[in-house]
Amino acid sequence: MISPPLAFVSGLLSVSLISAHGFVSNINIGGLSYDGFRPVDPDVHPTAIGWSTTAFDQGYVNQTGYRAPETTCHRGARNARGHAPVPAGGIVHMQWNGWPESHKGPVIDYLASCEGPCETVDKDALRFFKINQVGLVDSFEARGLWGSDQLIANNNSWMVEIPRRIRPGFYVLRTEIIALHNASYEIGAQNYPQCINLLITGDGTHLPPGVLGKELYDPEDPSMHLDIASGVLEYKIPGPNPIAGVETVALSHPLPTGSGTPLTGTATTIIQTSTSTPAITRTTKQRTRDAGIWRKSNSSAIYPFVF
Repeated sequence: MISPPLAFVSGLLSVSLISAHGFVSNINIGGLSYDGFRPVDPDVHPTAIGWSTTAFDQGYVNQTGYRAPETTCHRGARNARGHAPVPAGGIVHMQWNGWPESHKGPVIDYLASCEGPCETVDKDALRFFKINQVGLVDSFEARGLWGSDQLIANNNSWMVEIPRRIRPGFYVLRTEIIALHNASYEIGAQNYPQCINLLITGDGTHLPPGVLGKELYDPEDPSMHLDIASGVLEYKIPGPNPIAGVETVALSHPLPTGSGTPLTGTATTIIQTSTSTPAITRTTKQRTRDAGIWRKSNSSAIYPFVF
C-alpha cells in the first residue's frame, strides 16, 4: 500500500469537496417515480423517500468514517419524511444522476427493519442485512469490469429485488457504490451510501439478523486497499455475506408512467400503480455492447423524471 505525502492526501480531500460524483435522484417502484434526496436542490422535495445528507459536495465516506454514524446513510444523514410501498418480490429501480466511469467498484444493497416508521427510527440502531452485490464482473477489461460499469451501462441506474420471504414492515433500503480508483492509498476507498424508506408488503415471515451500519466494514479490509490500475484477478466484496435465497436481477431501464405520492408515518395504504410501460429487455451485457461501456449515458435524455 502506498503512503502518499501529506500534501497529496490534502489535495485529494480538497478535490472531494468540489468534485461532483453522484446520488440517487429518483426511485421507480411499480411504474411510479418517487423523489430521492438531491443535494443540489435539498429543499425542493420535503417528503422525498430518500434520506437527506450534508454531502452537498456529492462526496464520499472513506475509511476514517467506517466506525462512525456517517457510514450508515452518508454524512449528516437524516430520516426521509416519507416512504414508498413495495411488495416482497418487487423491484426497486434507483436512478442515479450520473456516475464517473473512472470510479470503478462494487454496487451493494442492504435492508434494515425499522421496527416501526422509518421516518423516526434511530439510524444508529438500524441493523443491515445484505440482499444484493455485484463486484468484479470481468478481470480482462482495463482496470476490470465492475458493478459500477453495469450501472453506467444501464443509464446510470440500478435495480434490486426485495426478498420474497421477507417479513412485511417498514425498512430502510441502503444502496451503495464503493469507488476503488484511489484505493491504493491509505484512506483511498470511497463509499457512497444512499438510504431509502420503504414499506414492504406481503406474507413473508423472515427477518434476518443484521449488522450495525458502523460495523459493516473493516477499515483494514484488503478489499478496500488495492490498486485496480495494476489489474485485479479476483475480488472479495466487503461487508457481510448476502442472505440466503436472494438473486441479482438482470438490469433493464423501465420508464415510470407517473409520479408516486409518498406515504408518511404509519400509513400503509397501498397506492394503486398505473400500468407501466414494458421494460427495456436488453440485458446489461447487450447494453454494454450497444451503448459502449466507456461512455457515460445521458440520463436526462431518456429518463424524464430526472431533474
